Amino acid sequence: MSIKTRKFHRLLGLVLLLPLFGWALTGAVFFVKPGYQGAYEPLAVKAHPLAEGVQIRPEPHWRQVRLVDTVLGSHLLVTTEGPPLHLQPGSQQPLPPPDEAQLRLLLQDAVSVNPARYGDIVELEGSRTRTSTGGNLSLDWNTLGLRQEGRDTRLINGLYRVHYLQWLPSAAANRVLGLAGLGLLLAMALVGLRLCFGRRG
Repeated sequence: MSIKTRKFHRLLGLVLLLPLFGWALTGAVFFVKPGYQGAYEPLAVKAHPLAEGVQIRPEPHWRQVRLVDTVLGSHLLVTTEGPPLHLQPGSQQPLPPPDEAQLRLLLQDAVSVNPARYGDIVELEGSRTRTSTGGNLSLDWNTLGLRQEGRDTRLINGLYRVHYLQWLPSAAANRVLGLAGLGLLLAMALVGLRLCFGRRG
């Protein structure tokens, strides 16, 4: 029985060798956190000095108001109980999304805070943008929210997927894989305890 148990324990160890190696390697990266500052650096649309004489007439359904001046002019950003509003400050009518030239100007102005990381805007695809350094930018026009993702961000996110056994394209399949990995790890630990404290024979 002991020989069979040892063989089973050895087989479990071989099966778990790859995920254990992945857990150890990625765990060390998460502990040291190399490159995290740049990979998850917050990026915002650059604010310019506000124009004088702008008057705002709040509506009853408004919850929060923010007036921002960018390289494209003034923006009135409104939070409501429903979707956020992006308005023209004077008329308080919806401000239409920028055309390609305006979007390029707005994003190039934003990335100018760190040209070494972002470089230049080289490709525009709707609200997503690619930079000359391999980064991706995503703009939410309704809130003027800006997100950045570089090669280092994608690498670290990939390491997270390795660490948490997110190896498959399906979320449901990944949950099964994760539970299976934890089950195998628990089984190996229990078999190891039996080998340590069980009777030899």
